[in-house]
Amino acid sequence: MLAIPMYGVFLLRLAFSAQFIRRCRASVFGVSTQSMQCSYDSRGNSVPTILLMMQRRLYEQGGLQAEGIFRINAENSQEEFVRDQLNSGNVPDGIDVHCLAGLIKAWFRELPSGVLDSIPPEQVMQCQSEEDCARVAKCLPPTEAALLDWAVNLMADVVQEEQINKMNDRNVAMVFAPNMTQMADPLTALMYAVQVMNFLKMLIQKTLKDREESNLEDISLPQKDSSDENGHQNPSLPLDCQPEQASRRPSFVSEEPVLYSPTHSPEDKPVASTVQKTVNSLQGRGSRSLNSRRARNGKGQSGTRGVTTAEKSRGVSIVSRINSKAERIEAWR
Repeated sequence: MLAIPMYGVFLLRLAFSAQFIRRCRASVFGVSTQSMQCSYDSRGNSVPTILLMMQRRLYEQGGLQAEGIFRINAENSQEEFVRDQLNSGNVPDGIDVHCLAGLIKAWFRELPSGVLDSIPPEQVMQCQSEEDCARVAKCLPPTEAALLDWAVNLMADVVQEEQINKMNDRNVAMVFAPNMTQMADPLTALMYAVQVMNFLKMLIQKTLKDREESNLEDISLPQKDSSDENGHQNPSLPLDCQPEQASRRPSFVSEEPVLYSPTHSPEDKPVASTVQKTVNSLQGRGSRSLNSRRARNGKGQSGTRGVTTAEKSRGVSIVSRINSKAERIEAWR
């Protein structure tokens, strides 16, 4: 009679043990990152896929704008449910953003070893500037360095929404610092957490400054000019002068050739052309003025009367002066 109940209890314990083993094998909390599926973030860091899934859901649900994000704790019952779903590789819908933020901190806190444990505490305590913190962070192994960079950029995203979520760099660094290291002595861990907080705070400030500088560089990049395939322009002449000179060059070719003296070389065509144009304009002006005077003074006389001898001699003298001036120009050349 007693054998059956004892056998049933044995089977029940075995079932619970098997379920516990399956949960431990499938757990994404408290295990090393080497045993987890990893993916690359936007900065090229190889981090566990479950972190990227929680981060994406946190951003999609407006977690960065939630007041007190990463500071306010969610209900324990909801956190246990979401933890079980995450262990199965599923991020359920309708999660409280504070629950997601708390699970991200719990993931770091439950690692077999803290992210910063490979760095001697003395090095972290000696950091006095952002450059010191960046130099010490480079001493981390690749896996821990990738996790730290991912976490710092997450904290920087939170700080960028400080006006809405009321979480500045100090507040975010304060809530993350206890999760980045593990120490057996609670008093030592508390004292060291203050140094880690300052360390994370300076890394956040450096990240934000680097982002601002990167944005300024993107804005100040020169735009390519469409006139050159390689984006370069001729430094010898302004762009507005090049089309003008290009249009001036063929003007000497398109005009009708002008007769020039055999003593002058063909290179003197422009000067001769200029002189000839001046002569023609003066002759036309003289003829127009003569015709206007004839129209006023020659009442009843025919409009086809020829030019007087004095006027002809005046025109000849003007032309001779122009020709002599042209000869002086040519002699000076």
